[in-house]
Amino acid sequence: MNFIEARKLVHEYIRRDEEDNVEGITTALDGVSLDVRQGEFVAILGHNGSGKSTLAKHFNVLLQASGGTLWVDGKDTQDGNYLWDIRQNAGMVFQNPDNQIIASVVEEDVAFGPENIGVPADEIWRRVEKSLQSVGMLSYREHSPNKLSGGQKQRVAIAGVMAMEPKCIVLDEPTAMLDPDGRREVLKAVEMLNREKHVTVIWITHYMEEVVGADKVYVMDHGKVVMQGSPREIFSQVDTLKSYRLDVPQITLLAHELRKAGMEIPAGILTRQELVEVLCRLY
Repeated sequence: MNFIEARKLVHEYIRRDEEDNVEGITTALDGVSLDVRQGEFVAILGHNGSGKSTLAKHFNVLLQASGGTLWVDGKDTQDGNYLWDIRQNAGMVFQNPDNQIIASVVEEDVAFGPENIGVPADEIWRRVEKSLQSVGMLSYREHSPNKLSGGQKQRVAIAGVMAMEPKCIVLDEPTAMLDPDGRREVLKAVEMLNREKHVTVIWITHYMEEVVGADKVYVMDHGKVVMQGSPREIFSQVDTLKSYRLDVPQITLLAHELRKAGMEIPAGILTRQELVEVLCRLY
């Protein structure tokens, strides 16, 4: 079953002057079609300005399409009657955790979302404990968010979304402002939620190493989906990715260069362990 279905989705940003006359139109999404099945981990890649963040905001109906159709959990996002249901079932996490954390105590911040949607008090605290446990932050429940690292803050932001018990979590470049350790701990927490809790994950990033474990990858350029497939299928096409101003995981690039040099190495090596095993078989 598809949780998200987009068909020829279009979004235009219209610029107007002081008298409300149209000065120009920028097409951020240009006929995007994609499918996300319930429980999948789907990555969306693209350089700055490719349209991936605009697309993310449609999944939670923070933006509405200028054309085409988008269904989230079987509901048409253009139908205003479904707005509340969609936003409850498709939670959003953004780049900067400081923009999402509003309380002075971790557990109170996580409780904010379910409290706003009218969850009974006893149930709120059960969800707070469960969500903090799921991202490895339960021992910090009484801490001030201001004393946490960037990666810890982002995990608290994710826990706040999870406390609302959505079917899907959309993460728009959630590690862009984090150091390598922070990126790893946030990705690990989200992968666990996907694997153990069967939460559908949309992971939007420009860090190639973060999508190696995804079920499916979409690559965007100038508002269009230009590539799609498994991580191995996508990263096998090193030169094509470079033409879209994207890199590949360093280990994939190393394997690619060794292959170009004449070594019998398969395309699409994704991990260090894979490359080591191939080299051991060769030598």
